[in-house]
Amino acid sequence: MATSEAKNFATIMLFSLAIASCTSPSSALRDLPDENSTDFIRTSCSKTTYPKLCFSSLSSHAAAIQMSPKLLACTALNVTLKNARSVSVLMVNLSRSQGLKPREAAAMQDCMELLGDAVDEFRRSIAEMKDPKERDFELMISDVQTWASAALTDEDTCSDGFAGKEMDGKVKTVVRAWIVTLSHLTSNALALINAYASLHG
Repeated sequence: MATSEAKNFATIMLFSLAIASCTSPSSALRDLPDENSTDFIRTSCSKTTYPKLCFSSLSSHAAAIQMSPKLLACTALNVTLKNARSVSVLMVNLSRSQGLKPREAAAMQDCMELLGDAVDEFRRSIAEMKDPKERDFELMISDVQTWASAALTDEDTCSDGFAGKEMDGKVKTVVRAWIVTLSHLTSNALALINAYASLHG
Protein backbone atom coordinates (compact mmCIF):
# COMPACT_ATOMS: atom_id res chain seq x y z
CA MET A 1 0.00 0.00 0.00
CA ALA A 2 2.83 2.34 0.87
CA THR A 3 4.42 1.66 -2.51
CA SER A 4 1.15 2.47 -4.29
CA GLU A 5 0.76 5.69 -2.32
CA ALA A 6 4.34 6.64 -3.10
CA LYS A 7 3.72 6.12 -6.82
CA ASN A 8 0.55 8.19 -6.68
CA PHE A 9 2.36 10.95 -4.83
CA ALA A 10 5.19 10.90 -7.38
CA THR A 11 2.66 11.13 -10.21
CA ILE A 12 0.92 14.09 -8.58
CA MET A 13 4.25 15.83 -7.96
CA LEU A 14 5.39 15.32 -11.55
CA PHE A 15 2.08 16.70 -12.83
CA SER A 16 2.34 19.68 -10.48
CA LEU A 17 5.84 20.39 -11.77
CA ALA A 18 4.57 20.16 -15.34
CA ILE A 19 1.87 22.72 -14.59
CA ALA A 20 4.39 24.93 -12.82
CA SER A 21 6.63 24.84 -15.88
CA CYS A 22 3.87 26.64 -17.78
CA THR A 23 3.55 29.38 -15.21
CA SER A 24 5.41 32.59 -14.65
CA PRO A 25 7.03 33.17 -11.23
CA SER A 26 4.35 35.68 -10.25
CA SER A 27 1.40 33.45 -11.08
CA ALA A 28 3.01 30.43 -9.44
CA LEU A 29 3.03 32.28 -6.13
CA ARG A 30 -0.75 32.50 -5.98
CA ASP A 31 -2.00 29.54 -4.00
CA LEU A 32 -5.78 29.81 -4.13
CA PRO A 33 -8.09 30.31 -7.08
CA ASP A 34 -10.63 33.07 -6.94
CA GLU A 35 -14.03 33.31 -8.59
CA ASN A 36 -12.57 35.26 -11.49
CA SER A 37 -10.12 32.51 -12.47
CA THR A 38 -12.79 29.82 -12.15
CA ASP A 39 -15.21 31.91 -14.23
CA PHE A 40 -12.45 32.47 -16.80
CA ILE A 41 -12.01 28.72 -17.18
CA ARG A 42 -15.77 28.14 -17.39
CA THR A 43 -16.20 30.86 -20.03
CA SER A 44 -13.23 29.63 -22.06
CA CYS A 45 -14.44 26.05 -21.88
CA SER A 46 -17.92 27.05 -23.05
CA LYS A 47 -16.38 27.68 -26.48
CA THR A 48 -14.96 24.17 -26.77
CA THR A 49 -16.74 21.15 -28.22
CA TYR A 50 -16.97 19.38 -24.86
CA PRO A 51 -17.41 22.19 -22.31
CA LYS A 52 -18.38 20.07 -19.29
CA LEU A 53 -15.34 17.82 -19.67
CA CYS A 54 -13.17 20.87 -20.28
CA PHE A 55 -14.27 22.58 -17.07
CA SER A 56 -14.15 19.44 -14.92
CA SER A 57 -10.63 18.61 -16.12
CA LEU A 58 -9.23 22.13 -15.67
CA SER A 59 -11.11 23.82 -12.82
CA SER A 60 -8.95 22.18 -10.14
CA HIS A 61 -5.95 23.97 -11.66
CA ALA A 62 -7.55 27.42 -11.47
CA ALA A 63 -4.95 28.68 -8.96
CA ALA A 64 -2.15 27.99 -11.43
CA ILE A 65 -4.05 29.16 -14.50
CA GLN A 66 -5.44 32.39 -13.03
CA MET A 67 -6.82 34.26 -16.09
CA SER A 68 -4.08 33.44 -18.60
CA PRO A 69 -5.11 31.99 -21.99
CA LYS A 70 -1.57 30.66 -22.40
CA LEU A 71 -1.58 28.86 -19.05
CA LEU A 72 -5.07 27.53 -19.76
CA ALA A 73 -3.96 26.04 -23.09
CA CYS A 74 -0.73 24.70 -21.61
CA THR A 75 -2.54 23.14 -18.66
CA ALA A 76 -5.07 21.55 -21.01
CA LEU A 77 -2.16 19.96 -22.87
CA ASN A 78 -0.68 18.70 -19.60
CA VAL A 79 -4.02 17.21 -18.53
CA THR A 80 -4.36 15.52 -21.92
CA LEU A 81 -0.79 14.23 -21.80
CA LYS A 82 -1.44 12.71 -18.37
CA ASN A 83 -4.58 11.00 -19.69
CA ALA A 84 -2.74 9.73 -22.80
CA ARG A 85 -0.04 8.18 -20.60
CA SER A 86 -2.69 6.53 -18.41
CA VAL A 87 -4.47 5.10 -21.45
CA SER A 88 -1.14 3.83 -22.80
CA VAL A 89 -0.54 1.91 -19.56
CA LEU A 90 -4.07 0.50 -19.62
CA MET A 91 -3.60 -0.57 -23.25
CA VAL A 92 -0.35 -2.36 -22.46
CA ASN A 93 -2.01 -4.22 -19.58
CA LEU A 94 -5.03 -5.13 -21.71
CA SER A 95 -2.82 -6.32 -24.57
CA ARG A 96 -1.25 -8.86 -22.21
CA SER A 97 -4.59 -10.39 -21.26
CA GLN A 98 -5.48 -13.87 -22.41
CA GLY A 99 -7.98 -14.68 -25.12
CA LEU A 100 -7.51 -11.74 -27.48
CA LYS A 101 -8.56 -12.43 -31.05
CA PRO A 102 -5.76 -12.06 -33.62
CA ARG A 103 -7.37 -8.92 -35.06
CA GLU A 104 -7.86 -7.48 -31.58
CA ALA A 105 -4.22 -8.11 -30.74
CA ALA A 106 -3.12 -6.44 -33.99
CA ALA A 107 -5.39 -3.44 -33.40
CA MET A 108 -4.09 -3.14 -29.83
CA GLN A 109 -0.51 -3.13 -31.06
CA ASP A 110 -1.32 -0.38 -33.58
CA CYS A 111 -3.07 1.62 -30.87
CA MET A 112 -0.10 1.41 -28.53
CA GLU A 113 2.20 2.73 -31.26
CA LEU A 114 -0.24 5.52 -32.14
CA LEU A 115 -0.64 6.53 -28.49
CA GLY A 116 3.13 6.58 -28.15
CA ASP A 117 3.23 9.06 -31.02
CA ALA A 118 0.45 11.12 -29.42
CA VAL A 119 2.29 11.29 -26.09
CA ASP A 120 5.40 12.52 -27.91
CA GLU A 121 3.36 15.13 -29.76
CA PHE A 122 1.84 16.42 -26.51
CA ARG A 123 5.26 16.61 -24.88
CA ARG A 124 6.68 18.57 -27.81
CA SER A 125 3.70 20.94 -27.75
CA ILE A 126 4.13 21.64 -24.04
CA ALA A 127 7.86 22.22 -24.46
CA GLU A 128 7.18 24.70 -27.25
CA MET A 129 4.65 26.64 -25.19
CA LYS A 130 6.88 27.05 -22.14
CA ASP A 131 8.68 30.07 -23.51
CA PRO A 132 7.50 31.36 -26.91
CA LYS A 133 9.81 34.36 -26.59
CA GLU A 134 12.64 32.14 -27.75
CA ARG A 135 11.25 32.13 -31.28
CA ASP A 136 8.63 33.68 -33.49
CA PHE A 137 5.15 33.28 -31.95
CA GLU A 138 3.47 32.39 -35.24
CA LEU A 139 5.92 29.55 -35.90
CA MET A 140 5.62 28.30 -32.33
CA ILE A 141 1.83 28.23 -32.25
CA SER A 142 1.70 26.67 -35.73
CA ASP A 143 3.88 23.79 -34.52
CA VAL A 144 1.76 23.33 -31.39
CA GLN A 145 -1.45 23.29 -33.45
CA THR A 146 0.08 20.81 -35.89
CA TRP A 147 1.22 18.42 -33.15
CA ALA A 148 -2.06 18.58 -31.25
CA SER A 149 -3.97 17.93 -34.49
CA ALA A 150 -1.66 15.00 -35.28
CA ALA A 151 -2.31 13.54 -31.83
CA LEU A 152 -6.06 13.77 -32.44
CA THR A 153 -5.60 11.97 -35.77
CA ASP A 154 -3.56 9.25 -34.04
CA GLU A 155 -6.38 8.73 -31.54
CA ASP A 156 -9.02 8.55 -34.27
CA THR A 157 -6.89 6.05 -36.19
CA CYS A 158 -6.59 3.90 -33.07
CA SER A 159 -10.37 3.86 -32.66
CA ASP A 160 -10.88 3.09 -36.37
CA GLY A 161 -8.75 -0.02 -35.92
CA PHE A 162 -11.63 -1.57 -33.99
CA ALA A 163 -14.26 -0.84 -36.65
CA GLY A 164 -16.50 -3.61 -37.94
CA LYS A 165 -18.90 -6.09 -36.35
CA GLU A 166 -16.25 -8.79 -36.23
CA MET A 167 -14.42 -6.66 -33.65
CA ASP A 168 -17.47 -6.29 -31.41
CA GLY A 169 -16.92 -7.30 -27.82
CA LYS A 170 -15.56 -6.19 -24.47
CA VAL A 171 -12.12 -5.18 -25.79
CA LYS A 172 -13.58 -2.88 -28.44
CA THR A 173 -16.01 -1.32 -25.95
CA VAL A 174 -13.31 -0.67 -23.35
CA VAL A 175 -10.68 0.67 -25.76
CA ARG A 176 -13.11 2.97 -27.53
CA ALA A 177 -14.33 4.37 -24.21
CA TRP A 178 -10.75 5.24 -23.25
CA ILE A 179 -10.00 6.76 -26.64
CA VAL A 180 -13.22 8.78 -26.76
CA THR A 181 -12.35 10.53 -23.50
CA LEU A 182 -8.78 11.13 -24.65
CA SER A 183 -9.87 12.49 -28.04
CA HIS A 184 -12.39 14.81 -26.36
CA LEU A 185 -9.66 16.16 -24.07
CA THR A 186 -7.41 16.62 -27.10
CA SER A 187 -10.14 18.41 -29.02
CA ASN A 188 -10.69 20.77 -26.09
CA ALA A 189 -6.96 21.42 -25.73
CA LEU A 190 -6.72 22.23 -29.43
CA ALA A 191 -9.67 24.63 -29.16
CA LEU A 192 -7.97 26.44 -26.25
CA ILE A 193 -4.69 26.56 -28.20
CA ASN A 194 -6.56 28.09 -31.13
CA ALA A 195 -8.22 30.62 -28.82
CA TYR A 196 -4.81 31.59 -27.41
CA ALA A 197 -3.43 31.90 -30.96
CA SER A 198 -6.31 34.18 -32.01
CA LEU A 199 -5.29 36.73 -29.37
CA HIS A 200 -2.06 37.29 -31.27
CA GLY A 201 -3.67 37.49 -34.68
